[in-house]
Amino acid sequence: MDQKHEYEKVILVGCQTIEDDERFHYSMEELASLTETAKGTVQATLSQKRDRIHPSTYIGKGKVEELRALEEETEANIIIFNDELSPSQVRNLSKDISARIIDRTQLILDIFAQRARSKEGKLQVELAQLQYLLPRLGGQGTQLSRLGAGIGTRGPGETQLETDRRHIRRRIDDIKAQLAVIVQHRDRYRERRKKNKAFQVALVGYTNAGKSTIFNRLTEADSFEENQLFATLDPMTRKMILPSGFSTLLTDTVGFIQDLPTTLVAAFRSTLEEVREADLLLHVVDMSSADSYQHEQTVHKLLEDLDIQQIPQLTVYNKRDMKNPDFVPTAKTETLQISAFSEEDRFLLKQKMEQVIISEMKFYQVEVPSTEGKLLAQLKNDTILRELAFEEEKDMYLCKGYVLNDHQILGQINQYSI
Repeated sequence: MDQKHEYEKVILVGCQTIEDDERFHYSMEELASLTETAKGTVQATLSQKRDRIHPSTYIGKGKVEELRALEEETEANIIIFNDELSPSQVRNLSKDISARIIDRTQLILDIFAQRARSKEGKLQVELAQLQYLLPRLGGQGTQLSRLGAGIGTRGPGETQLETDRRHIRRRIDDIKAQLAVIVQHRDRYRERRKKNKAFQVALVGYTNAGKSTIFNRLTEADSFEENQLFATLDPMTRKMILPSGFSTLLTDTVGFIQDLPTTLVAAFRSTLEEVREADLLLHVVDMSSADSYQHEQTVHKLLEDLDIQQIPQLTVYNKRDMKNPDFVPTAKTETLQISAFSEEDRFLLKQKMEQVIISEMKFYQVEVPSTEGKLLAQLKNDTILRELAFEEEKDMYLCKGYVLNDHQILGQINQYSI
């Protein structure tokens, strides 16, 4: 079904202040992908090299003229800028341009608003949008502040602006209170999981690297998967059973992105809290992308910012069937190249995870009486059982395997160890 008529016509505008051409082109390409995800079609792209961004119009006066001509020619209804614009820049540009002006942050917020499914996701998006809007209220011209121009209209206008601000601040406080309750619930779940000492694996990676596809195939879940940026917003946790029968919990998380707006990093902190609690990170990298190295570095930097780079990592290079000819693996951790759609590759991934998990565990050897059925069942589920043999003359089971260093089952294991 053709839905082209629903798409909005867009012009992209970028200002290159850094020497690195590759990084700039890459961020413009990403802006085009974001636009596509937000249901826009790029009609034209305008860019300019400057020492620094123009304080009042972002791009130089000549380029603003060029942009106006381009707007008339393409009949674009939205112009998207590749950086966050200040309120005064939006105001000044609006004098010359009739199309709607938005920046990279607003575009990402718009995608997040489309994607949010859970109550928490929706609240976090609204919070980020309001925090973005608050300092810009006065700069939105008449459409938001309803400030009149000229004698006789200033008083009520000011009052309206203050009313808007107060209303937004009140709503921000309200959302924060609701989110605090949700975070408490999640903390309680997390505490329960910790108490039961479930081994937790978190999927991290650049947006659109294939995390949800891997998540769904490994856990038989139904997380939203789509060849689009930010397909997943809400963290999802499901049980995953490894080849030995060992049960783990796998969490799918929001995709990372270069230059993620700070309002969003703060808003999605709780999503990323799941990552902080993980015992193993699966860092998924899209090896079909020409920018896979850049993506990898962005994720490493964000993990560093979250102060979780010390968690053991396994780098999963995904989309092996569409591998970029120039791709070179650069990870310093254990790596594996897979296609999420290949059953054989997924089994190899589970085996590899098991190896990494074993390296974090402690070896045990026990003799368990045949009457201890419950303990034997626990050994199968909560430890990686490598050998189980029945010794008839002793009426005992000889068990060898690996257990997590701080698991509550250790007490019982020590009781029967040989």
